[in-house]
Amino acid sequence: MSIRIALDNPPEFYTNLDFISGRVILALNRPETIGNVIVKLEGESRTALTVPQPGDREDFYRPRPPGGSIGDIITESHKILYRVFQVFPDDGVALPYQPGQHEFKFNFKVPLNNICHDPKAMSALLGIGGIGGSGFRTMDGSKQLMLQHVKATLPPSLTGFPQEAEIRYYIKVTIQRPGFFRENWRYQVGFKFLPVEPPRPAKTTQEAFARRPFTFQPRAPTQSTRKSLFGGRTSSSANVGEDASKQLPPSIEVSARVPFPSIFTCNEPLPLRLIARKLAATTTSEQQVYVTALDIKLVGYTQVRVQTLQHTERTQWVVLSAPTVSPPLALFKTAADPVDTEFEIPSALWKDRRLPNTIAPSFQTCNLARRYEIEITIALTWGLPHSSSSSSSFGGKQLPPQTIALPLKLSKVDVYSGINPPQELINALHSSTNTNTTNTHTNTNTNARPTPPNLPSRPSQQQQQQQRPAQQHDPLYPPQLGPQGNPYDDAPPSYDEAMADRLAGPAARPAYSGVTAENAPSSMPAEKS
Repeated sequence: MSIRIALDNPPEFYTNLDFISGRVILALNRPETIGNVIVKLEGESRTALTVPQPGDREDFYRPRPPGGSIGDIITESHKILYRVFQVFPDDGVALPYQPGQHEFKFNFKVPLNNICHDPKAMSALLGIGGIGGSGFRTMDGSKQLMLQHVKATLPPSLTGFPQEAEIRYYIKVTIQRPGFFRENWRYQVGFKFLPVEPPRPAKTTQEAFARRPFTFQPRAPTQSTRKSLFGGRTSSSANVGEDASKQLPPSIEVSARVPFPSIFTCNEPLPLRLIARKLAATTTSEQQVYVTALDIKLVGYTQVRVQTLQHTERTQWVVLSAPTVSPPLALFKTAADPVDTEFEIPSALWKDRRLPNTIAPSFQTCNLARRYEIEITIALTWGLPHSSSSSSSFGGKQLPPQTIALPLKLSKVDVYSGINPPQELINALHSSTNTNTTNTHTNTNTNARPTPPNLPSRPSQQQQQQQRPAQQHDPLYPPQLGPQGNPYDDAPPSYDEAMADRLAGPAARPAYSGVTAENAPSSMPAEKS
């Protein structure tokens, strides 16, 4: 006996609204009686953390996760996707099968949102029972009802955190064999999943930015001396004053700018601009500042949660690493450029550098979340390095160049998958939003309830904003533009709510590696029963 699952024209990865179709191929070497052939589409988000030792007296008295003590591994598993399809029999009657090869076709459609947030769906999957009273075990939905859930778009496949976190998707088949002492046959195959991106906001001219000013250190005065007629030494003050005017420290400001809202796309270049602005006047070429190195990294923070335990894993991907910019890039054309002159560093250094196709888009699910930041380090040098002929001189003495490393960080960054949702879904979402807005105005005008006399009226959102004290910020480091309030918005409506079964999956999709071994054994610890 052997079982395998053959998918029809499988893509590199599946996404929302895709049809997953295929065949269960059963090869028998002797007659068998088959009761049911059940195919399930499953997605699971699993996390595991170790209960840490208390760090202080207050931590010692904090409640620990139920069922765990110091050193114990606590696990949490969420069924984010669960769909069942009975491919045999149609009339619920078990039939004998002769030796040979037999095929059973199945067909699923991948939804938009996770299922575990819906208590009705979880209640329907409790215990024993299911399709047609066949008696096969679907899943223990009672465990899901005891966990905290959020409604969100299905997250991408995720591995790379052994014994700590993973998100996997499967197609599982169960072949039931009637009889108390006859074991059911099971088989499964994994597949990669990458979600469609949410509707993008309209493009604007706004930019999110991070900037940092800097002034080089003044160089120590050194006087040149000469012998006098009477054997003494005198200084050449005229030359010293002339040299000192050439050695005033440059003062500049460097900013990193990206379009707002800050959205990057998997496997596409960064829409990044680096701009330098002169803050102090310069007069000579010896006061020129050069870009000598540039480093750009995408940093991902994976937030792992198990009950009351939380942990954040930091992962970074190098977008550009140029330890030496050759030849060094002068920030301004001439030293006589006026104050506030801006110079944009040519994007040719990074415009061809795409985000790695192993990066998962930003997401949030019940026990896992991923967010991103951009970290930029730019090395600036006062004076050309490694060149004695171009080194600055002061009082006849050669002075080494000064080099600084300016760090810049863009902390509110979203990474999208690059899979555009169908236009019909976007239109349905806008129509649903407009309808909800209209209903809200109608209810406000016609069905407004009077406030009870013993309760104060609740201020409106505009009044609440006016009552809040204004936040003060350092003018040199203004706050970055970004979304206000809850960073995790509601997920778009499911395809059942929006367009039922009329929509097909997106046609255009980027190259994506993601999980490289979707059929590898799970590295997560076993759950305690």
